[in-house]
Amino acid sequence: MRSLSKLLFLALLPGLVSIHRTAAAAETPPNLPPVGHVFVIVLENEPFDVTFGPESIAPYLAHELPAHGALLKQYFGIGHYSLDNYIALISGQAPNSQTQGDCHNFTEFVPTTGKLDANGQLAGQGCVYPAIVPTVADQLQHAGFQWKGYMEGMGSTPSREAARCGHVTIGARDVTNGETLEDRYADKHNPFVYFHSIIDRSDYCGRHVVPLTELSVDLQQVATTPNYAFITPDLCHDGHDAPCKNDEPGGLVSADAFLRTWVPRITASPAFRKDGLLIITFDEGTDGKACCGEQGLPGGPKPGQYGPGGGRIGAVMLSPFIKPGTVSDRPYNHYSTLRSVEQWFGLSYIGYARQANLSTFGADVFTGWTLHAAKQ
Repeated sequence: MRSLSKLLFLALLPGLVSIHRTAAAAETPPNLPPVGHVFVIVLENEPFDVTFGPESIAPYLAHELPAHGALLKQYFGIGHYSLDNYIALISGQAPNSQTQGDCHNFTEFVPTTGKLDANGQLAGQGCVYPAIVPTVADQLQHAGFQWKGYMEGMGSTPSREAARCGHVTIGARDVTNGETLEDRYADKHNPFVYFHSIIDRSDYCGRHVVPLTELSVDLQQVATTPNYAFITPDLCHDGHDAPCKNDEPGGLVSADAFLRTWVPRITASPAFRKDGLLIITFDEGTDGKACCGEQGLPGGPKPGQYGPGGGRIGAVMLSPFIKPGTVSDRPYNHYSTLRSVEQWFGLSYIGYARQANLSTFGADVFTGWTLHAAKQ
């Protein structure tokens, strides 16, 4: 099945490139900054009131970082559990029954139709999407931009997953869904390995889906910093597990410590200081609430299982283009993030990022752009 998908991808690649380059590109609205380097950090499983409330046990995330950037109070996940949110962030695909359940078996996606519908959705169910489903990584590459996924701990146990483009064998039970004492990497928090358009080219995937340790080196120069960096902490440092098998506290405490280490490295980098934006959010909350007219997969389950979405989670954004202490109450979700990235890089909208009336990050967030531009 994988070899068939690879042949299909190679046959379709010229058409996909043409589509991404010739389709009506997203236009950057006037008076918004020229974001050129985007960093996304995704944490795990906390609602807004717990993370950002006055009694938060993550004071760096809840209080210090918003004081230096923007707090998005009405930012929502799109589903439950983890994996469907990660997939939505890079492809705009809505949850199906298996991605909704975190794909405990790393199976092929079996479509019920041979093409994407008018909303860019591929009906069916399964885990690893065929090459006709595009991702923002594909779009960026075809448009001449650079991207990388930085995965903490990937390759810690080579018998479980490789250090580059790491994932279990298609068709196998996914043994990475839980941490071990030696290895806390999880496929379900690495969306790139669920797309044949990426994993079928092993050298390409290996250059772009890499261990987190490479980020420190890449940040040293603008030229080596990707335009789009998707950063996934391990199962302890993203807050998923608490406590962790190595006796770290896990939860928000360990997530906060991870941010204290990595956020200053990112914000001090030449690329960030030039035209960067850091987005820190969570995959899902604890309820099924949604925003922004969210829709499910045609013929599929409710995205939130017991509701229309993944709950209110909030987000923090840092950028030279954001005035410290900014607060926004405009509704956003993971599809909004995807659409915004596509807009900044002049790409067409894919999946539910093309949904009518979906907001992109605007003047409510980029409150320091006018002042920044005046200093240049």
